[in-house]
Amino acid sequence: MRRFLRAADGVAIDAAYRPGTGASGPLDDLAVVVAHGFTGDLGRPHVRRAAGAFAQYAAVVTFSFRGHGASGGRSTVGDREVLDLAAAVAWARDLGHTRVATVGFSLGGSVVLRHAALHPKSGEEHEGRTGAHSDAVVSVSAPARWYYRGTAPMRRLHWLVTRPAGRAVGRYGLRTRIHHRGWDPVPASPVESVPLIAPTPLLIVHGDRDGYFPVDHPRMLAAASDGHAELWLERGMGHAENAASDELLSRIGEWAARPERLRRKAGGRACDGGA
Repeated sequence: MRRFLRAADGVAIDAAYRPGTGASGPLDDLAVVVAHGFTGDLGRPHVRRAAGAFAQYAAVVTFSFRGHGASGGRSTVGDREVLDLAAAVAWARDLGHTRVATVGFSLGGSVVLRHAALHPKSGEEHEGRTGAHSDAVVSVSAPARWYYRGTAPMRRLHWLVTRPAGRAVGRYGLRTRIHHRGWDPVPASPVESVPLIAPTPLLIVHGDRDGYFPVDHPRMLAAASDGHAELWLERGMGHAENAASDELLSRIGEWAARPERLRRKAGGRACDGGA
């Protein structure tokens, strides 16, 4: 099923839905909403591969962030993208799913953290807006703080976002339309958002060979949770969707389906002692 959603600020968001196809038959209770990385979209092979892996455990909603793919608007690189994710989560609930897990990669990893902090379940119920909260959160390859330039890939990304020539490369070379205005105000960072997520189950996944964000980023995120989050440091893994093995995606899908049962288990991989 494919349709355009409407974010709270009016931007059209391209989204797709596939029912779960687990071994026990269609899965009606849980939906996983996948938030892709910067320059991705719902049609990219690595996003489709992740969706296929998660479909073994739940129904799956994929969507393209603003400025990406067929969605409208321009990318704000993690700020107003929270509105896009909220629209996708609300759609999953409109389709009848009583539990929704959000799984984000890189840019999407920062967005799922900020979204969970801005849409706690208790607050949604108190205000009568029950559609936007998540019931479990998985953040893969996310930064802990904004404006990080400590690696060559991140210096290139900052050039892409902040320079007119870079934005032209983004538009015509990477099919990503980037907004020319900077943040005003600066949104809360991922590490500032993490303490606000509990008691929603939270999993942080990061590769120890990530070329964009070194392992101090996931450790900062886990430390900010004060013991609430689980941290998987994956040996030999690089960055985001492209680097996630089928085995890891399957493990994430299983965790999203049963986070309470699997908390503090790393599936045989390295689990950082601070998580």
